Amino acid sequence: MNKKEFEFKDRLIKGISKDGHFKISVVKTSDLVKEAKERHNLSLLNTVILGRALTATMLMASELKGEERIRLRMEGNGPIGFLVAEANSLGEVRGYVGNPSAELDYSDSSTTFGQGLGLGLLTFSKTLYNEAEPRTSTIQLINGDVTSDIAHYLTQSEQVDSALILDVGMDENGEVTEAGGLLIQKLPDAPDGQIDMLQERLSSFPAVHKFFEDDQYIDDVMHKVMSPIKVKELSRQLVDFFCRCSKDRFLNALSMLNYDDLKEMKGESQEIVCQYCNNKEEISKEEIAELISSAKAKMN
Repeated sequence: MNKKEFEFKDRLIKGISKDGHFKISVVKTSDLVKEAKERHNLSLLNTVILGRALTATMLMASELKGEERIRLRMEGNGPIGFLVAEANSLGEVRGYVGNPSAELDYSDSSTTFGQGLGLGLLTFSKTLYNEAEPRTSTIQLINGDVTSDIAHYLTQSEQVDSALILDVGMDENGEVTEAGGLLIQKLPDAPDGQIDMLQERLSSFPAVHKFFEDDQYIDDVMHKVMSPIKVKELSRQLVDFFCRCSKDRFLNALSMLNYDDLKEMKGESQEIVCQYCNNKEEISKEEIAELISSAKAKMN
């Protein structure tokens, strides 16, 4: 990897306005979304919708610590069915959809990406240190387009005035060009109306992925969207599509099954697929036999 490739890798930058009125996060997720598309063989519709969801969870997870994580589930009556996206503050992001091949009729001028999810529910779960159970909030989907739904969630459930943009750029062949997003949130001392001014200003900007297509750094994007408000960088980090699934974890999950269920697998190997990343692991019949013996021993 050369210097330029490293400098333009997917990453997130966080900043705060020098007047202490706003915090901002900008994330580039181009390779992350491309990998999700490839791993799950996603349709154009799913690439955009899941790409936005993965980008949003990373933006929101940047406020967490260490292994704390956010999980987003959106479920509706549209052809996608549902999606799940998960991220932690270490920059590890993963996700999947219910129907990877779902598509819409784009010849109809009234078609919108939001129809892919349709009417339904958005559920956010935060797994935090020193808390036995995740914090969970559920609201109705507003448009199913992810961006407006999460912006609504932030206002209704988190009660934080926010400006949010999520973008996935696609070329004429349906391939991802660039992807990313930004989140500006009002801090307690900010004057009323300023966040509305920023939101209005953002609407006049080109899509976030256009900035990256023009070879602009996330730093440039952060300062440009906040101008003339001055911003101080707080932190930055790389982000990746990353899943911690492994054969040991699959074996551990199988060991939780009861003896009768395991016995039905006797004499055959098993292929297990991770929903989040589509990785496949082969569990041999010898390993199954070992699990059966362990389950039988626990019964005695």
